[in-house]
Amino acid sequence: GMRSSCRRMSGKKIIALFDLDGTLTVARKPATQEMKDFIQQLRTKVHVGIVSGSDLPKVNEQWGHNGHENLDWYFVENGVVAYKDGKLHAQQSFSKHLGEERLKELVNFVLKYFSELDIPKKRGTFIEYRTGMMNFSPVGRNCSYEERLEFYEYDKVHNVRGKFIDALKAKFPELQYSIGGQISVDCFPKGWDKTFCLQYLTDYDEIHFFGDKTYEGGNDYEIFTDSRTIGHTVKDPEDTLRQLKELFGN
Repeated sequence: GMRSSCRRMSGKKIIALFDLDGTLTVARKPATQEMKDFIQQLRTKVHVGIVSGSDLPKVNEQWGHNGHENLDWYFVENGVVAYKDGKLHAQQSFSKHLGEERLKELVNFVLKYFSELDIPKKRGTFIEYRTGMMNFSPVGRNCSYEERLEFYEYDKVHNVRGKFIDALKAKFPELQYSIGGQISVDCFPKGWDKTFCLQYLTDYDEIHFFGDKTYEGGNDYEIFTDSRTIGHTVKDPEDTLRQLKELFGN
């Protein structure tokens, strides 16, 4: 029963680490009360953390107002911003990592590239600086919804973003790039996927990771396959509950 499983685990320091979307919650929806209660119950046996690519306001929208205050670890932007016991523990930044000189070269390169790019329309906000990444949009982020769709269709035919990424890779090989949404390209340092958070969890004997996108190309793949974690693939939040009851008792 529960007592023996507690005793069995008491010699080890264990953390259960969860992806949010599709694992603890239905995609983009808030967590159910049942899930929140279960996770608090689980915390009486092991430490618990969330790791999500989203930023703090978006994660709290789903896990609850000040959600970071009721878990042991809360990793937002893949752990580029890390909370421990409800307090900001560490924060890396794209500019600190890259250095101001190299960042300036990147910004200048992108502005020059976009200035020479012939596409049907250009609006504004071609570069957006975020904590752990840069976001580049050839059409500009403040285009209208119609203009967004128009660019997306144009890009499917002309591969504007694909060619842009090739140019970036040649000039800035230390960064990695992904086509984001319909109008932009995300750019971040190599290795700033979900494994980024593991550097803070070296005290644990076992790190159990639960995620739904653990296949190659999914954003749980790197942390799921990492040798430092014991990976568990889940289908949805119900499956997560079922597997947790099996592993840790209820």
